Amino acid sequence: MDYNWLLQEAIKAHTKAYIPYSGFGVGAALLDQNGHVHHGCNVENAAYGPTNCAERTAMFRAIADGLKPGTFQAIAVVGDTDEPIAPCGVCRQVLLELCHGEMPVILGNLKGDIRQTTVSELLPYSFGPSQLASK
Repeated sequence: MDYNWLLQEAIKAHTKAYIPYSGFGVGAALLDQNGHVHHGCNVENAAYGPTNCAERTAMFRAIADGLKPGTFQAIAVVGDTDEPIAPCGVCRQVLLELCHGEMPVILGNLKGDIRQTTVSELLPYSFGPSQLASK
């Protein structure tokens, strides 16, 4: 499937980033099962720890809008980087928790470079819900 259009949505989300400290904006666009796109952007905080990444913002926003984990269809992430940007480790863990393993993850940059992967490929040998299900 061609996800260039979803990457363009991530670029729109990128413009909304609140980045007064780093100046490094990231945008994400999460596609749900109904074809709706949920934008996310990074939101910085002076204490840094409370900063929230674009990918988590998009997923949390979709869940706050009433969508159920595991129903998302794809996510695109974009940043002003030389190579396509990839989610941080925390976002990879949240993707594993809220999305199915084979969900496409489209990595991009503002120059138009694209790389496609999946949630499972981003976090191999992961610890997630399936390890806790038998307890």
